[in-house]
Amino acid sequence: MKRVIVSIALILGFATVAHAGSKKEIDTPAFDKAVAQQMIHNSIQRFELAEDVGVEDAVESMTLRANMLNFKLVADLPLSEQVEAMGEEANYMRILAFCDALIAKKMVEYDIIFAGFLPCRIAVIEDSEGKGWIVTMNMDMMLHAVDLPDELKPLAERVRDTIYSIVDAGVNGDL
Repeated sequence: MKRVIVSIALILGFATVAHAGSKKEIDTPAFDKAVAQQMIHNSIQRFELAEDVGVEDAVESMTLRANMLNFKLVADLPLSEQVEAMGEEANYMRILAFCDALIAKKMVEYDIIFAGFLPCRIAVIEDSEGKGWIVTMNMDMMLHAVDLPDELKPLAERVRDTIYSIVDAGVNGDL
């Protein structure tokens, strides 16, 4: 558990420095930028949409799959629409957030660090060449890095399996 907390603290530390707008380098002998970049890169998974699946189709498929699996869509952030409303062109960029509130409650009661990962976010984006992608957290990395008690492990695995099922529906346009 200590490894997880240290890794998460490093990642959250980067976010705090970036959020504060500080240009100050992190002043710690343990900081290795290349290692940190690799950790962040490995914590995210990218999935290219199938050839015949558009970004809106992916969103619709994921929303339907989540509903079928009783995972609630708790946030829908159409970021590209916001950028366009501000007068700039933007490739499609939309963040969906899904959650099982009862599981989330149990995970946060066990360790408040899990609140930083809630709700489960899935981004649907279009790259500069018009290709659609789904981007989400590497749920397997998280599960293997955390020592959960026996009663929470199956719940965490259920969340992982559900999120991956939602992603799969989006990638393939499955309804």
